[in-house]
Amino acid sequence: MEHLSHLQLDIPDSPLPRIIIVGGGFAGIQLAKGLKNKKYQVVMFDRNNYHTFQPLLYQVATAGLEPDSIAGALRPLFKKQSDFYFRMARVTGIDVKEKTVKTLVGEIDYDYLVLANGSKTNYFGNQNLMDKTFPLKQIPQALDLRSHMLQNFEQSVMVKDEYEKDALTNFVVVGGGPTGVEVSGALGELKKHVLPNDYPELDFEIMKLHLVDAGPRLLAAMSEKSGEKALKYLEKFDVDVKLNTLVQDYDGQKATLSDGTVIPARTVIWAAGVTGNLVEGIPENLIEKGRVRVDEFNRVPEVDGLYAIGDVAIMKTEQLPNGDPMVAQVALQQGKLLAKNFVNQLKSKALVAFSYNDKGSLATIGRNKAVADLPKFHFGGLFAWFVWMFIHLISIIGFRNRLVVFSNWVWNYLTYDRGTRLIIRTFVKDKKARTKQT
Repeated sequence: MEHLSHLQLDIPDSPLPRIIIVGGGFAGIQLAKGLKNKKYQVVMFDRNNYHTFQPLLYQVATAGLEPDSIAGALRPLFKKQSDFYFRMARVTGIDVKEKTVKTLVGEIDYDYLVLANGSKTNYFGNQNLMDKTFPLKQIPQALDLRSHMLQNFEQSVMVKDEYEKDALTNFVVVGGGPTGVEVSGALGELKKHVLPNDYPELDFEIMKLHLVDAGPRLLAAMSEKSGEKALKYLEKFDVDVKLNTLVQDYDGQKATLSDGTVIPARTVIWAAGVTGNLVEGIPENLIEKGRVRVDEFNRVPEVDGLYAIGDVAIMKTEQLPNGDPMVAQVALQQGKLLAKNFVNQLKSKALVAFSYNDKGSLATIGRNKAVADLPKFHFGGLFAWFVWMFIHLISIIGFRNRLVVFSNWVWNYLTYDRGTRLIIRTFVKDKKARTKQT
């Protein structure tokens, strides 16, 4: 932190109440937009200067898209918003009594603080899994996985030992939710349509894909029909799906499963769950299941001026005793409503309680294969795949990004090709070696 000592937070004083938003994800952006020119000073902190469209991270990891096509710069989103300030700074903690936010470049007071910093990968306390597996929550992680995967194939054509070749080309995906299913499907497409053209000297029968999930079925948050269809689609890609099974350990060379199976694999992708991305200073009694407790107005109880929205918040109701699902739609809806309630508060109007409007769930498992759960019906196949593409396209920030993603999808569909199989930066598993290299 010494090299940051010359920096400081220089936010102008304002007669307006100051709202600080921690996080430039779906929830934070929606909240900030709703507060445009609404007699509040708005300050947003994020460790990056861009918003990541996380649902398509797996396509960056599997060479389907470039990272800049799923990222949008934050500053241009608010360039016409008066009394709005963005600072690229990591929030290290909060003081709820003094009403201050602590960052690596200083502290700042607030009138209202909204935690919208999303979620992080949940390893359930297993240090080996944290150190050795590949998560998919950030763009750098997706690029690391892409480089690692391609490096392994480059090595596999130079290895004679069959066990080593097997380990280099095997993939284990942990978690049968949308991310795990979509990653497995994308790897299946690479195996069938793309990589054999790049590496004709390899027999791709040696490349084994494994999807491991602790639950009794895939896509547990979706309907049983969708889970069954996803399983059938994955089987067409020769994905070995193991249900009711845990990954007990992984040493970077082989994965050990709870049923005794040992899989030689240099690549294990962790998509088995997330937990709230908490900051220091939140009272322990207000944290439940790794998330911050909030009431129906997204207020953190017992703490003046503190709010939480999106994945980091847990709002328990009779209908949803475990809280709202950790999905983008909840974040978007909570961000929008909280902005409205801040405005209502200025006008001494009654606050509106949050109620999640479930618009449905989607998951894709490769070309022409997807499943959709809408409020009144379920369907799969080609039509679901088109719906999935349309919903994701309109949700991406920026017309340029939508155009780039669409053109990539069209190219991939027509040519059975992926145009981004580049090892731009060599990935080194050893963190110390990687630090030295950079």
